[in-house]
This record gives sequence, structure tokens and C-alpha cells, in this order.
Amino acid sequence: MARDVPAEVLVEAEKSAEEPAWAVGRWASEQVRAGIEASLDHLGCHFDVWRSESTLHNDGWVAKAVERLRAAGDVYEEDGAVVFRSTKYGDDKDRVILRSTGDAAPTYFAADIGYIVEKFSRGYDRIVFIWGEDHHGYVARVRAAAQSLGFDRDRVQMILTAWVRFVRGGKEIAMSKRSGEFITLDELLGEIGVDAARWFFASRAASSGIDFDIELAKKQSNENPVYYVQYAHARIASILRKAAEAGMKPPAADDPRLAGLLAGILAGAPEAGLARQIVRLPEVVEDAAATEETHGITAYATELATTFHAFYRDARVIDEGEPDRSAGRLALVAATRATLANALGLLGISAPEAM
Repeated sequence: MARDVPAEVLVEAEKSAEEPAWAVGRWASEQVRAGIEASLDHLGCHFDVWRSESTLHNDGWVAKAVERLRAAGDVYEEDGAVVFRSTKYGDDKDRVILRSTGDAAPTYFAADIGYIVEKFSRGYDRIVFIWGEDHHGYVARVRAAAQSLGFDRDRVQMILTAWVRFVRGGKEIAMSKRSGEFITLDELLGEIGVDAARWFFASRAASSGIDFDIELAKKQSNENPVYYVQYAHARIASILRKAAEAGMKPPAADDPRLAGLLAGILAGAPEAGLARQIVRLPEVVEDAAATEETHGITAYATELATTFHAFYRDARVIDEGEPDRSAGRLALVAATRATLANALGLLGISAPEAM
């Protein structure tokens, strides 16, 4: 939403002898940044530090980076421009970092180099850039600059993400920045909710394109994978409530009877299958951390929900005539509930008690 420039912005500019256009531009950029931050907060993505490109120039980080490259003997002048000798570190050609204009204006690449110096100066030992897949040509040059600056190039990582294609009714929704036709994040969250958005974004590898079916994400049926998994959690919560009403509850983890109760049921097919799925979570999380991908967790949550639904179809959980078997099955059901909640929690998705 457009807003009028507050009068105090222009007053402050006049006091500091700043050009009004620069003051208005600075104010406008802050409004845009605040809007982006609010949208991401709505999605559940929080950034501790926001760093604008202008601060890299104003605070001297770009100049420091250029001087470090110069000290390493990795820059030269050509046709009035200052060029980084990036081919020395595996790039396919050398890169201009200061233009040949009268003011020797830094290039965008120079700002990237300044960011590397600034980031490592704050004590971090690793930088992860998340870029669109069309930025693959920047990988070699940025890592080359890091190596020239004296940093371990393997500590500078790029994750290249594929584009999202929105689909409605089986047809792609055409979007174009140039024509101003696009779906904003706020519009998407308003239509399908945060949980569905996070699930669909998390359910593909970063390098895999996403066909984001908006109508599917809105469905409250088993066709919708996030609804399907959340419903499994809500169904378990309902089972445990009904068990409590019948005077039954799962044994506590430190109950000395627990091992015997589980041993009595885990030889059965539905129980054993569910138990095998439950204990897979640590392995799935370890794999997700190693690959830095989330789609393995969404796939696991779906598999666990499917296994639970099959278990519930084939095994009677609450049976007052068989208290020991019921107690063992309730323990298994409670463990399934905790595991589903943990998997959903890792994805930043809620685990509802009722649906």
C-alpha cells in the first residue's frame, strides 16, 4: 500500500543537507524492507540481522575487500577499470570490481565480496547463499573471491533454488514482474494458510521445480498431504481422549510394565510396522541435516501417517476386555503422536489436537 512520505523525513534531510531525493529513497527502501520482514514473519521465517547493500558501501566493507584483494596481488587495471584476477582461482574469466567511470563505482560483484568480509568479521565460519537457479554463473566468482581473501572457499556455500510454478484448476498461473502480474506471499498465505504453504515449499528439493497446486493446498481431504498428516495427529489425540474417558491411558516411559506390554504386541504385523516407522525419525533427521533438504521429512511424515491409518484400521486400540493389549497399543499410539508432532514441528507446521 502506498504511503505519503512523512514530513519529518524531509525535515531531517534538510537539517543534514541531504538531497531530498536520497532521503525519500532511503525511507522508501525501509518501507519495502519492513513489508518483506512482516510477510516472512507471517510465514514463520525470522531474520536476526537485516543488512542492506548500501551499508556495505557506507561502512567501508567493500573498500576493505578491494584492498585485501589488492594486497594479495589479485587485481589489475584494464581500460581504467579495476579487475579481480578470478581465473587464478578457477573462474572462467576475470571480473571487474571497480568500473572505469570517473568515480570508479563498485560493481554488484564488489558488494558481494564486501559482504563476505563483513560476514566472516562477525565470527561466522560458514556462509550459505540462497539464490535462484539463474545465478549459477556467480558461484565460481564469489568462491574465488573468498579464497583470495584468505577464507576457505569450501566454507562459502551456494544453494540454488528452482522456480515455483503456481497452478490452479490444472492450469499454470501466468506471472510476470514486468507486467505486474504475480501472486504475493501475503495473498498466498491468506488463501491457503501458513501450514499448507510451508508443507508445499518443504516437500521438494531446492533444485526441483515446484508445481504449487493452490486448490489442492486448500482441500480438507486426504488428497492434501499436509491435511492428511495433520489429521493423523488429530485422530490420535481423539483416541487418547476417548481412552482417558474409558479410564485407560498409555503407560509412562518409566513404567516397569512397558517393555513387557510392548513385547506382547510387537510380534503382530500392524504393531511391528508402526514401530519400525516410529524409530526411523532420528535417521530421517540426520539425513535431512546432512543434505540440507527438508523433503525427506515431509515424505517420512506422510509414510508414518499412512502406516498409522493402516494400523488403526487393523488393530482395535481401546478394548476394555484386553487391558494389557490396549495399554501396549496406546503406548504405540502415543509414541506415534509424539513423533508426528516432532516431524511437523521441525517443518514449522502445527500439530492440531482436533480437526
